Amino acid sequence: MIRGVGATFLAALALLAGAASAHASANAQFGVQDDAWLMDGPGTLEQRLTTLHNLGVRLVRITLRFDEVAATKPTDGRNPDDYDWGTFGTTLDALHTEGISALVTLYGSPGWANGGRSPATLPSSGFGNFAYASSKRFPWVHMWTAWNEPNSRTFSVPVSPSLYVRRVLNPAYAALHQASPANRLAGGVTSPRKTPSGLAPLAFLAGMHAAHARLDAYAQNPYPVSKVETPTRATCSSCGYFTMAKLPEIRADVTRYFGAKPLWLTEYGYQTDPPDPLLGVSYAKQAAYIGEAALRVWQQSGVTVLIQFLIRDEPSLGGWQSGLFTAGGTAKLSYHAFALPLAQVSRSGSRAELWGQVRPGRGRRPYVLQRATGGRWSAVGGTQHTGVGGTFERTLALPPGTRVRIWAPDIGWASPPLALS
Repeated sequence: MIRGVGATFLAALALLAGAASAHASANAQFGVQDDAWLMDGPGTLEQRLTTLHNLGVRLVRITLRFDEVAATKPTDGRNPDDYDWGTFGTTLDALHTEGISALVTLYGSPGWANGGRSPATLPSSGFGNFAYASSKRFPWVHMWTAWNEPNSRTFSVPVSPSLYVRRVLNPAYAALHQASPANRLAGGVTSPRKTPSGLAPLAFLAGMHAAHARLDAYAQNPYPVSKVETPTRATCSSCGYFTMAKLPEIRADVTRYFGAKPLWLTEYGYQTDPPDPLLGVSYAKQAAYIGEAALRVWQQSGVTVLIQFLIRDEPSLGGWQSGLFTAGGTAKLSYHAFALPLAQVSRSGSRAELWGQVRPGRGRRPYVLQRATGGRWSAVGGTQHTGVGGTFERTLALPPGTRVRIWAPDIGWASPPLALS
């Protein structure tokens, strides 16, 4: 353990333990990210925003590219009028008008800020000014992350926690807090495992601490590392992966180095087969894992954000296939699972405890828990209402193998069936 961390770690663990029984993440925000679909997808932007409303989305993560809005060096780097916000501005303005919050990731460096190298190169100047100007241009945005997966050479050159902290994270932190006291910046945004040219997320996190990182939250992209890994069962217990299945360990490691800072899970999703037989799971498993992951976040104190990646599959099979829609626009089972996640919490004899959420709507929302009997669906206990956040817990006498689902009368949808264990 790094010197000076022990007391903070123990104190923060005590805080988290005291909050755990009260479900400290009961108000976690569940959002989506798909920059390509949102900014340049099928139909109009208004139609795409309607799709988000139908899903109950109230938070969208979007990447704001430094290299694209400042292709030439601004005369005054802190003045938002010296940047070309383009489609980024149009999209963020529209999200704000529709009442959808944004989590903005600041990423990419222009050649003038990195010696003429690639956008993945960590900038040697200008990033703090860019963060300040971004906040002034979008004053309603208060959730930010700095860079994406800097522990991987795919997104960061070089892979260096100290350079990341010095050139990106700390300048952004200072600038965003100067721009607005309401701003919150998450650092890290690490990928789930070490690549041949990168660092393991825990090593990168420790390096950030050693470099005196300043942050309000820690961000992690907890993708599964194989298609046989589930949100609750890891494929390797000692490999140093930061996946959803290792969420308690991630929470403990963040607490160890940064205290009881919130943990944001900024990208997550399972690819599907079809179309990817090598890396994908079935549509049914993808839908079930959405519910399991949401429950896991809801149960884990200190985890306050979970972002689904993507909305629509990327058209190339070599891309990412974790969408709620196919590349052709057909809804997968996960489309309804995202709006109405359902998972089994536990079983005690003949009684099963269930957790679910109705995301579309506001306040206490009506729902009907249904079970499959004789080839049809029948209500279990009639119409009930969720809590104000849309979630519910029910313990019912339902034997293993029973298929259940949520019916939401206000939206006319049912969740995919869940087979109880």
